[in-house]
Formats: sequence, structure tokens, C-alpha cells
Amino acid sequence: MNRGFYIIMAAQFFSSLADNALLVAAIALLMQADAPSWLTPYLKFFFVISYVLLAPYVGAFADRLPKGQVMFLANSVKIVGCVLMLWGLDPLAAYAVVGLGAAAYSPAKYGILTEYLPHKQLVVANGWIEGLTVASIILGTMLGGLLLHANVSGVLLHFDFPFIDTGIDTPAEAAIAIIVVVYAVAALFNLEVPRTGVTLKHLPADPLQTLADFGRCVKHLWKDRLGQISLAVTTLFWGAGACLQFIVIEWARVALHFDLSKAAILQGVTAVGIAIGAILASAWVSLDRSVRVIPMGIFMGMVVMVMIFVTHIWLAVGLMILIGGLAGFFVVPMNALLQHRGHHLVGAGRSIAVQNFNENSSILFMIAMYSLLLNVGHSIYLVILLFGGFVSCTMGVVQFWYLHNRRVHGEEMERLLAFARAEDPHMKRPA
Repeated sequence: MNRGFYIIMAAQFFSSLADNALLVAAIALLMQADAPSWLTPYLKFFFVISYVLLAPYVGAFADRLPKGQVMFLANSVKIVGCVLMLWGLDPLAAYAVVGLGAAAYSPAKYGILTEYLPHKQLVVANGWIEGLTVASIILGTMLGGLLLHANVSGVLLHFDFPFIDTGIDTPAEAAIAIIVVVYAVAALFNLEVPRTGVTLKHLPADPLQTLADFGRCVKHLWKDRLGQISLAVTTLFWGAGACLQFIVIEWARVALHFDLSKAAILQGVTAVGIAIGAILASAWVSLDRSVRVIPMGIFMGMVVMVMIFVTHIWLAVGLMILIGGLAGFFVVPMNALLQHRGHHLVGAGRSIAVQNFNENSSILFMIAMYSLLLNVGHSIYLVILLFGGFVSCTMGVVQFWYLHNRRVHGEEMERLLAFARAEDPHMKRPA
């Protein structure tokens, strides 16, 4: 990997670091306003809704401009969202603006990998980017908590600019001000992202034509015998992952008697497991063998259900690492496979936009179902059982779907797998 790759990684790290720190600060703003606890998951809902509504257009936007410029503009939108929070806009609405920037950022972030690197390095590159994303989740959560700590926020609130009233009067607002600086650092790295030399796509300016083009991209990916499997897995995984994020917080409160700060640390432990799984997958799983990791998803759902029996902190830590490890091991290869198929079928930016549309539709659905189950009075233990069973069953359906494709469309599947095998360094062994 060369210097340009590491610049891309640095830009992604700082942007994601700020995203995760901002979530903690936004939760603090809601608590500061005495908002009901069931409202907290809807921060995620408002964050990802732009991914769904704007999916036809952010992919086209990412393919129309150099990816570095797209990422710079997207980070600028995130900064605007932070400023709106500081100006007193409702945290949900302001966080939705940040989500708008994130939605524009994502196709460029992943799409540049397929443009900048040979396909044989995609699994390794995805291991890097997923590993750094996980690191940013851990460190971002810690940063958010640290900025809200009384000692740190006290220092920040005592700092003032001469003759300027910043209007920053609470720990949450002070934290957001620092997070703006982190976004600015990410934007500076975006300016150094190298040009890939890929021909920019001149897409229709008519929004309806763009929508129709996006619909064709969705159709192409879901009709592809290999793309449909990887898209189904990543769609289910990210919906489940977003839901699990809030399940862990509530479970830690009930079973382990943790407050929010300690529960957030437990989320970080899960992220450590994801990083370990991602690294192992990058080293061991070749692109054409990515589909063989689907049973890991089935097993992960079963392991999640074990949470209802755990009441000891160290058992909880071990279980979270195991769940994260299983998740990381099967999502990195499937992401790489989906990007490989999407790049050849519809182009890098639009492929990621289709992926985001499906994954974030899943997040919206599962967050809404989770909140509904809690609001009607179901215990977190029943929710965990339903959630784990759902994950195992749906991954089982995808496994059956893949085996059906191999049996009924064997020749086509072998051709697609051979194409992936030809571009993968894992398969280039001495005769």
C-alpha cells in the first residue's frame, strides 16, 4: 500500500472518530433536555434516513466528481450539522444534517478503493478500512465520554475568546465544539486524497432520470447471482448491528447495572472483537471464498442469545468480543465481494449507494421494531431472544439461497467465482 492509501485511511479515521464522538454528545444533549429514553435510538434513525432517501443521488454525485472532493464537501456538511446543534436546533434534526453528510461521504469512501487499488487488494483494503472504522468507534466513544467528563468539560468551558460570546455553556456543547475540530482535520486529509485518473461519469441532470438509473442499478445487483447473496448478507448485518448497539446499552443497564458511560465502553469491547475478526478475515479469506463465511452469521445469532444468561462483567466482556469477532470475520469478505461485483456491474459510487440504501433501510426497520418492542413493555431478555433468533434464521435463509444458486445456476456461479479467483492474490500459489 502506498502513501495515497494511508491518506484515504487517515481521512476515514478522523471522520468516523468524530461521528462516534458526536453520537455520545448528541445523547448528552437529549438527556440535558430531559427527553424520554425511548427517543435515544431515534438518533440513529434520523442519522441514516438520508442514506435511504438520497441513495439514488449520492452515488451519482460520488461518480460525477473526484472522490477526494466529494469527501471534503461531505465533511463540510457534517460540520454544518454540528454548528446547528450549537445554535440550539433540535438534536434529532441537527443529527439528521450530519447524516446527510455521512450519506454523501460513504459512496466516495468505499468507491475510491475500487478505483485506486487493484481488485486483488480489495479484501486487504477492506480489512484496513473496517479495522480503522472499529478503532474509530472505540476511540470516538471514549473521546465523547472524555469530553463530557466534569474535569475536561470544566476546562473547556472556562476557555473563552476575547470579546466573543461563543454561546457554549454546557459540557455537551463544549464537546461538540471540539468534535468540529476533528471533522476539520478529516477535511484537511480529504484535500490530499490522490486523483485516481478514472473517467468521471456524466450522469443525467434530471432527478427522475437519476432515480430511474438508480432503480436499474438496484435491479442489476439483486439479479446478479453472487451480488444478491453478498447484498443480502450486508443488508441483514448492518440492520442487526445498529440494533445490537442499543440492545447492549439496555442489557448492560438491566443485567450488569451499568450506567451509560460504562455501557458505551462495553460497546467498545464489541468493536475490539470486530477488529480482530476483520484482521483474520483479511488474512485468511479469499475473494472467491467469501460466501463460505455465511455460517458465521448463523452462529453469531445463536451466541447473541447467550447474553440472557450473563450477569458477570468478565463473562460479558468475553461474550462481546466473541460476538464482535464473528461479525467482523464474515462482514469484511462479504463487503469486498459486493464491491467487486458492484464495481463491474454499475460502477463504484453507485454500487456503494445501492448497498447503503439496502443496509440503511434495514437499520430503519430494525431500530423501529426494537423501540416498538420496548415501548409495549417487553423485557430486554425477550428482545435479545427474538433478535438472536431473527439473525440466525435470516442468515440461514441466505445460506439456503446461495446453495440453491449453486445447484440451479451452477455454471453461472462458477464463472463468477472464477472471475473473482483470477483477481485474488490468495489464490496465486506455486503449482
